[in-house]
Amino acid sequence: MYSILIADDEKDVVGLLKDYFELEGYCVYTAYSGSQAVEAVSKSPDIILLDVNMPDGNGFEVCQKIRDHVSCPILFLTAKVEDEDKINGFAAGGDDYIIKPFSLDELGARVAAHIRRDRRVSAAKNVRFYGDLVIDYTEKKISAGDEVIELANKEFRIIELLSLNTGQVFDKERIYEKIWGYEAEGDSSVIAEHIRRIRAKLGKYGEDKHIGTVWGMGYKWIK
Repeated sequence: MYSILIADDEKDVVGLLKDYFELEGYCVYTAYSGSQAVEAVSKSPDIILLDVNMPDGNGFEVCQKIRDHVSCPILFLTAKVEDEDKINGFAAGGDDYIIKPFSLDELGARVAAHIRRDRRVSAAKNVRFYGDLVIDYTEKKISAGDEVIELANKEFRIIELLSLNTGQVFDKERIYEKIWGYEAEGDSSVIAEHIRRIRAKLGKYGEDKHIGTVWGMGYKWIK
């Protein structure tokens, strides 16, 4: 089953498209703003339908932000297209334009054609966005804006553990067992030092806010 992300601030449009693509056998994810669309990218859709005009920005900005981290086709939905819009959209990494109003059958055919044509990466990347911070779990890489944050292996694995369990508190002993293993020689006191280093590295880009301390209990990831 292929998956599709539909991002549009018009709920009736999203509802119509959701019903259509579910009947066509797609798994459908929905978003009603640019920020929701960016967050939904972590679900690794096979194709994205992205409205150009949304309340918290435009589709071009969203496309530009996610393009380096997703390989799937991105199709813009828009009521009108000027030459300048086309240039901006393709420059941002878009693959096609769908003009409103559109035929559902034609849209379905174009979506299917893009999916067939575009299997740029056989294994979909597992990527999540936290504001300007991007965690690529597939390539084990973290970046802030255009800057890659250099992390030691265990530092990345601590971030991976916490961020994949957002809001869950892990004490030092549990983190140590998860990362170092039950049979490792040493003790959990090293966790505090690793957390300090992680915060220092993230802090250079103003992203240390994601590592929260729950006093007397442990640490957690904060969106």
